[in-house]
Amino acid sequence: MITVTVPATTANLGPGFDCIGAALTIYNQFQFTLTNVPEQVKITVEGTEAEKVSRDKNNLVYQSFVRLYHHLGKTPPSVEITITLGVPLARGLGSSATAIIGGLVGANQLAGSPLSRKEIMELAIAIEGHPDNVVPALLGNCQLAVGAENNWEICTIPWHPDLVPVVAIPDFELSTAETRQVLPQEFSRQDAIFNIARMGLLVRGLATLEGEWLHSGMEDKLHQPYRQSLIPGYETVKSAALAAGAYGMAISGAGPTLLALTGATRARAVATAMAEAWAVEGVKAEVRSLSLDTTGAIARTN
Repeated sequence: MITVTVPATTANLGPGFDCIGAALTIYNQFQFTLTNVPEQVKITVEGTEAEKVSRDKNNLVYQSFVRLYHHLGKTPPSVEITITLGVPLARGLGSSATAIIGGLVGANQLAGSPLSRKEIMELAIAIEGHPDNVVPALLGNCQLAVGAENNWEICTIPWHPDLVPVVAIPDFELSTAETRQVLPQEFSRQDAIFNIARMGLLVRGLATLEGEWLHSGMEDKLHQPYRQSLIPGYETVKSAALAAGAYGMAISGAGPTLLALTGATRARAVATAMAEAWAVEGVKAEVRSLSLDTTGAIARTN
């Protein structure tokens, strides 16, 4: 029996669209047990929202499991998979990335660990289509991914130990497909320059906890201006977070979860302010002060 624990992620971080993400201290767990029943696939799902997860061969964990065996040129074995959910679904916290990484890492362990982490990462990116969630889910920390296909450069971004990510998770969902449909096909040179400059500030701000750099570094013109129309109360929550001491706020992944970055001494005030602001808009939200996960996916043999 193999158990794989995978952290949630927050991607984009403002201007880092589709290339930067950070692992957070919320987790999904995947347990794999080989069986002797030919072609058996049994999937059990536990936790909040368990009823929303597929229990047949279309399950993303199982599809990723099979993908690794096919990559090795082997027939996938019969397996029982138990999924314990801790990461909210379709909220912009990388739940699909945890499923992909969980399936790949579990399969690799059961197959005798023939693939390196780099090879697992490349398979995960190919399945997901972009690197910003799967890379930190696998490796932990805050990661910048640059490249294409099997030619990826991965850079760990320093994260100040006193920098706290606060996530406000609303009680409604957004699909990544839906949020990509609102994006334009082309952007102006001015908007591209705007994001390039903010990305530089963001990277320095994450490392130094320099508030003004973080404030400007969380700004973006490539995806957030278009997606925030899908998130009721976005401006209200942002104003409340900043007033309570957040350095900046951005949409986590494709949303609708909102991510504020703040110092350790102000995290509770920021969390309270975000929850109250969304309540005024008629949205119930769970707000958590988290930490950066520095380990990534962990597999252990039971």
